[in-house]
Amino acid sequence: MTKNFHHTKAEIICDSIGDTVHFPRLTTFVLTYPRYIHSEFMTHRQFSRNASSSRAIPTAKLLEKVRKDPVTPIRWGMNQSGMQAKMENLPEDVMDYAMYEWQSAADKCALVSEKLAEAGLHKQWCNRLTEPFSTITVVCTATDYANFFALRCAPDAQPEIYDLAWKMADLYYQSTPRSAVNHLPFIKGNDLGSMDELFRMSAARCARVSYLNHDQSKPDKEKDLALANMLLTSRHMSPFEHQATADTPDRSLTSNFRGWTQYRKTLIKECVHNFDYNVERERQGRI
Repeated sequence: MTKNFHHTKAEIICDSIGDTVHFPRLTTFVLTYPRYIHSEFMTHRQFSRNASSSRAIPTAKLLEKVRKDPVTPIRWGMNQSGMQAKMENLPEDVMDYAMYEWQSAADKCALVSEKLAEAGLHKQWCNRLTEPFSTITVVCTATDYANFFALRCAPDAQPEIYDLAWKMADLYYQSTPRSAVNHLPFIKGNDLGSMDELFRMSAARCARVSYLNHDQSKPDKEKDLALANMLLTSRHMSPFEHQATADTPDRSLTSNFRGWTQYRKTLIKECVHNFDYNVERERQGRI
């Protein structure tokens, strides 16, 4: 049985290629998929990623989604030896029972999460209870997807990530990248600013995992730049990995991309190499 494919979505939002063979294709996806396969997606180290966090989503909003449309398995496969359920599904009456119990589990987790929220517990803990029944939205940028497709488009992959990989592959191989010097996800033609401002605005939107603000309003340049500055100050650097320039790169600036100079690598203190253990321990009162 295949159902709930609507829980897996893929969209290409920026697809660039340089004007020579030195600058291969660089592609950014926005993906939505069941949170319970996120750990598998994270094993692919050639990807730059930013993901929506359940710590940031209001509990009431998350509960509404879980109660109305909880994530359930794409297939209700029969238990057997090995990691793959293969093609044999549960008998229809057992499948009905399994679906009922799964829904009951989602309802129970939602109820407990709601009670804890009402008691005053912060959403960073309340929302963890409903994660198995939730989706996650991820911005993903890379020059190399072939290894991911080879592994995850294979029939022995978990059905949910198999579905995600094929949706990505279909888009990827049917899309025509545009010739570009700068790769700027979420930046549109009416966005104005210096090149550095556009890079930072893109980073802010990658941090939000959306072109829109969290309240779904249109982005504001000054707010985007303020968010980018806050991210830099707090050393949250991953949103600055999705932007890149096709020039003759120093290999140390390409990071996990091939050919393209990654914006993060051009920033001062993009990675902390020295942690002052004693100072931080005292500052935080851990002595």
